[in-house]
Amino acid sequence: MARTHSYVGKRSGWLLSFCSGVLLLFGIHSAQAATYYVDPAGLDANPGTNVSPWRTLQHAANTANAGDTVIVRAGTYVGAKFSRSGTSGAPITFSGESGALVNTPGPSNSNGDNLWVRNANYIVIEGFETHSAPRSGIAIQGEPTAPATGIVLRNNFCHDNTRWGIFTGYALNVVIENNETSYSGLEHGIYVSNSADNPVIRGNIAHHNHASGVQINADPSLAGDGIISGALVEDNVIYENGVGGGAAINLASVRSSTIRNNVLHNNHASGIAGWDDGSGNSWGTKSNKIFHNTIVQAANGRFALVLIHGSSGNQVKNNILIHTGTRGSIETDTSSLSGLQSDYNIVNNRFSFNEQFITLAQWQKKKKDQRSLLWSSLAALFVDPTANDYHLASGSIAINTGVTLTAVTDDIEGQPRPQGPAYDIGAYERSVP
Repeated sequence: MARTHSYVGKRSGWLLSFCSGVLLLFGIHSAQAATYYVDPAGLDANPGTNVSPWRTLQHAANTANAGDTVIVRAGTYVGAKFSRSGTSGAPITFSGESGALVNTPGPSNSNGDNLWVRNANYIVIEGFETHSAPRSGIAIQGEPTAPATGIVLRNNFCHDNTRWGIFTGYALNVVIENNETSYSGLEHGIYVSNSADNPVIRGNIAHHNHASGVQINADPSLAGDGIISGALVEDNVIYENGVGGGAAINLASVRSSTIRNNVLHNNHASGIAGWDDGSGNSWGTKSNKIFHNTIVQAANGRFALVLIHGSSGNQVKNNILIHTGTRGSIETDTSSLSGLQSDYNIVNNRFSFNEQFITLAQWQKKKKDQRSLLWSSLAALFVDPTANDYHLASGSIAINTGVTLTAVTDDIEGQPRPQGPAYDIGAYERSVP
């Protein structure tokens, strides 16, 4: 199945160079590191070399040690459970070549995930296509007192899985980057759950998932501190999600995190939502930086940004927050107003406060969005919104009308900010000839 979006993460080239450098470094400093091969025509009794490859992913997962790389050739495979750990300086890497497809769980995958990292650390899984899983295409799971640490999921294509494309539970310092997750049947494209800090969700494309494109939920009712802090959600393109609820980016009990340079369009629930997962206002999504996102909601969607249930202390700046139907830009409540800094956004003339619609002028009386601008038409803002091209049009009111934010030095494509006398608003900075 071909990928459906042309977006390429700005760090892809850097990552390839970095990975090559890391592999070279391992080759110099770790004499024990090996490269193994898996092939549909191989045998697990083989030595796993280029000319005598193994047959199954599970045999590779049971054999590879810290610093080793497993190259998986094109073909269709049964999945595997990964329970052997690498180290922070020498991860175990499983790298699928183009055409490496996993379409069913392995015999040890009792949870119904095709590729399942369980109670293991410092593993890289990259380049696989995985679909038709009874639960998720790829899953990472640790324990509340011993989280799975330092797992990297990169350049995978997870589509048409029953519940999730990518799922994590108690996964500390996880990196999920440059994946495509689509057509999850019951829930989300990417779901980061439970109390485990510092997830990085970067450069992914999440589309046509039943609920959220990206969900981060710390699950306060379960073991752990009930908080996810230090999350970085950046440079993602998220569209056509949410017919079953959720949000394009759904945040529950997320703290001191950064959500920046994301493009969210044509989603049918909320755009970005911060709330408490039904556990009371003390568990709201608090003290986050929501900067430079471009959100264009479908006409049947909910508000572009929702901050409710004690989601206080958030900063909302330099965002395009557009609703194309009868809803509006920001929905919030009394419990979330404290410490809210919202300004320099492009907005609708409709907000919601305590479930009552208000105008921008009424919202400004609460000392919010004093310098924000009302949009007039998508065509005046963007290059070609009918083709979902949300680069800024010449003369767009988003150009040079943002505030300088030291937390954002470039745009979704790596273009340095600013290009003119001031920052542009939204995920894209318009080039200056």
